Amino acid sequence: MERYAIYGAGSLGTVLGAYITKNGGKIDLINRNKAHIAALREKGAIINGTVNMTVPVSAITPDEMTGKYDIILLMTKQLLNREVVTFLKDYLEEDGVIVTLQNGLPEPGIAEIVGESRTVGCTVEWGAALSKPGVCTLTSSPDSLSFHMGKMKGISDSRFEEVKKLLSLMCPVHEETNLLGARWSKLLINATFSGLGTVVGGTFGSVSENKEAAKVAVRCMKECIDVGHAAEVEFAPVQGKNITALFYYKNALKRAFATLLVPIAMKKHRDIEPSMLQDIKHGKPCEVDAINGVVCEWGTKTGVKTPINDRIVETIKKIQAGEIKASPENIRLFDELL
Repeated sequence: MERYAIYGAGSLGTVLGAYITKNGGKIDLINRNKAHIAALREKGAIINGTVNMTVPVSAITPDEMTGKYDIILLMTKQLLNREVVTFLKDYLEEDGVIVTLQNGLPEPGIAEIVGESRTVGCTVEWGAALSKPGVCTLTSSPDSLSFHMGKMKGISDSRFEEVKKLLSLMCPVHEETNLLGARWSKLLINATFSGLGTVVGGTFGSVSENKEAAKVAVRCMKECIDVGHAAEVEFAPVQGKNITALFYYKNALKRAFATLLVPIAMKKHRDIEPSMLQDIKHGKPCEVDAINGVVCEWGTKTGVKTPINDRIVETIKKIQAGEIKASPENIRLFDELL
């Protein structure tokens, strides 16, 4: 009997685990938050928002883990990846795989620990929030849910298909021959809407539906694309849409057109609250260095200036330190850069 787990089953992981279980799969939801695990055990996973369902699930804490798993879906923050993945290695079958559903570019670091043949990358094209222990809010429209999954060298086709089948119990899974391109496309979305959403203390819609914020968003996307191109990345489509064709500009007319497209493109994800903002609200360190910080880092490597992403990192760190508050007025901090 194959064994599956979601490690770091917070907002996204609980929603995913509920869908997998509801649709006939068997998977352990693992989280260090004892109150969350206790609530899941007592009442099941309660999912509200754009859907409503309550699903009995298998929930445990890390100290209760036993045996080895064939597939571990990794949904923790990247900040502790080396420590977490080293811990999980002892619970992974010899031919088992860790599937990273994290933001940023986590695959190379994970492969260093467990090997490329045991590392699968997957981008999550939807959002959720943990309302209270055992209760999660799906914030994306049900018809907009998808995964984009790619593999590194050496993984068997059968194991890769097994991962795809498992994730398909929730929503469509698109295979990516261009995993790095898919990662950069997701990084672009996160850097822009999670980054700026955290800055203004709102949702993706707070950015896309505000004219001034949308102007900054388009500039942020252009920076990400410029950096990616300098790093010789071919951006992958996002849910069938060529984001570079839609949002990249070289003149004022295309820039204005791209700005008008922003609220339309983000309509089905307008209610997503950035995970970085959720972390700050809960007093946890957020992973801005693994999102906007990665764009800045690669900008430095490739000689591309990233003033918008630099300012997002700077602002979020000030918010996290309590020096300023997340607020719509913070969008004015970018005026001089436009």
